[in-house]
Amino acid sequence: MLHDLSYRYKTPLSFSAIALVVALAVSAVLIWRAYGDSKQDLAAGAERLSRSLARALVPSMLRDDVWGAYETIMTPLDERTSSHPSPTILVLDERGRIYAASKPSRFPTATELADADPALAGLKEWMMQPASEPRVVEDSAVAQIYVAVPITNEGGRLGTVVLAYASTFFLPRFYGTVQQVLLTTGAILVVLLPLGWYWGRRMAKPLVHLAACMDKVGSLPPSAVECDLRLSKDEIGHLADRFKLMLQQLQEKEALERQMVRANRLAAIGRITGGIAHEINNPLGGMLNAISTFRRHGPADPFTTRTLSLLERGLIQVREIVAALLVEARVETHALTRQDIEDVHTLVSADLKRKSVDLQWENEVHEPLPLPSTQVRQILINLFLNAVQAVNDGGKVQCRVQQGEQRLLIEVKNDGRHISEKQMEHLFEPFAGVNEQGAGLGLWLIYQITQQLKGNIEVESRPGMTWFSVTIPFEVRHHEIQSASAVSN
Repeated sequence: MLHDLSYRYKTPLSFSAIALVVALAVSAVLIWRAYGDSKQDLAAGAERLSRSLARALVPSMLRDDVWGAYETIMTPLDERTSSHPSPTILVLDERGRIYAASKPSRFPTATELADADPALAGLKEWMMQPASEPRVVEDSAVAQIYVAVPITNEGGRLGTVVLAYASTFFLPRFYGTVQQVLLTTGAILVVLLPLGWYWGRRMAKPLVHLAACMDKVGSLPPSAVECDLRLSKDEIGHLADRFKLMLQQLQEKEALERQMVRANRLAAIGRITGGIAHEINNPLGGMLNAISTFRRHGPADPFTTRTLSLLERGLIQVREIVAALLVEARVETHALTRQDIEDVHTLVSADLKRKSVDLQWENEVHEPLPLPSTQVRQILINLFLNAVQAVNDGGKVQCRVQQGEQRLLIEVKNDGRHISEKQMEHLFEPFAGVNEQGAGLGLWLIYQITQQLKGNIEVESRPGMTWFSVTIPFEVRHHEIQSASAVSN
């Protein structure tokens, strides 16, 4: 159906149809006008000719000179002096009989009009009516147009001159005019139709592009929908602007949903790992106590001592891993200071020298801040070590700690390998680290501590640059600082 047709075709077709209808309508009006003008020209020419003949026939009618009258009516019919097809000319006397005719064989002199042509019997009375002006009548029965003019002299009527034209008399001229109109219309359509098609396609292009973009919504994630829409102040531009706003809101909604899913997943993992860690810590503490008791009271042979040391080291490693899964309350002795931040620089300096890392260090903390120093140092150390591990030898790491009015900002950048989209989805889950070293708990701890401090962490990664940003607000009360979570170093 036409209403189901795409606007990329419907619009140019509409333009072309309008151009065609307008051209045909104008052509029809011109042809109709040409038909009327041709008919009026015929009547006007016949009237002028009949008046001239009426005046020229007066002397012949007064002398009763039939031959002179015949020569008079034949003069305008000479092909050398007339460019029109010849009409039939009749000269009637005062009683309506034929006095002279351009076709004497058909209309003999002194013959009754009805005897010469029965078709004219009904027009005799019309022809003989007294009138000072030419009279025109069209007889559709015989397809003839008649023009009658009285022949008068000093108020007396001598007779009547009648011109008879075939109804098709003006058609050759009319057909020539029609041909010119049609050729002109065709030439105009040859220009207008391609122009209308081009202009229609151009006008429909933004709407078609917008429809193609809207088709992507639902079949692709909002973040994967990319549309270069032309903005303007017309209706299509308004739709494009609304669509961009809708797409932006969908992308924000998608990002928020991903964050919520990730937060819920991390919260669930945190509850599970916390529960498991607590359950493991109980028998683990018992086994370490048993080893300590056996060392104090058991036999001290070298084999047993060596075996107990292996068991103890293994159990201690298990305890450290379990401790990493727990974020437990520890008493904090002081708030965060500038020196606490500088201590982190000192702690990681050996790793920096080992890989010849180019460090850009900015510590903008100038006064004690109402934040737990141990937890903030733990966040900074883990971010720093991850960045150092990610870069190649001679790579670049940027670290900036900035004190704001109501928050602390930690930014760590590196030019090492970037984090893929797949890795980004599980970045803050335990044992899902992106570095080859370590147990994959550093980012998990950063996330847990940041959440407990009511902060926010953002990550951006692309080839050549990975950026971590942690924002921690100062809206932390003193007792919260003392009960903030920490991890055993």
